[in-house]
Amino acid sequence: MNTLPYTGVERSLHWFSAVIIIWIIWALDSGFYVSLFEVSMALKGLLTFINISLTTVLIPFFVVRVSLAAWRHVLVARTARLPVERLASFVHGLIYLVMSIVLVTGVLMMDQVINVFDLVFIPQPLEDPYWISLFFRMHVFACIVLAVLVALHVCAVVKHEISGRRVLANMWFKR
Repeated sequence: MNTLPYTGVERSLHWFSAVIIIWIIWALDSGFYVSLFEVSMALKGLLTFINISLTTVLIPFFVVRVSLAAWRHVLVARTARLPVERLASFVHGLIYLVMSIVLVTGVLMMDQVINVFDLVFIPQPLEDPYWISLFFRMHVFACIVLAVLVALHVCAVVKHEISGRRVLANMWFKR
């Protein structure tokens, strides 16, 4: 496969995003749990607060990450000849697209001021309950699609590692 070495910034953004994506998937699961089972308002409030804060902090990092990925995609696309290379490029692009949808709908579904760790307060972007509800449903669906794509991504990494193509070494920090 034709790959370019990843920069330290790209690696850092990858692992930072991975942690946040795993959080988002966990938050989705915990959100379903909170809505299906009886839990204290304090727990529900804490989970919501942490989820909103972490994902809002992710947004500027994600913009940088997508910008770097787009630049890399142009460079790699010129040399990608194998169908598996094109498929990998497509799936990565799809992950970025769905993650963008998750973040945008997450902001647009807010029915309150966006409180980021009690340090930054962003006004509620929409007030119409119809649109807030629509973006909420879109957000949940996009989170589920993101969870599936991340699972496929992890499976592909495992498959490559088992078959001897050390793709994880490309994204790991050198000692």
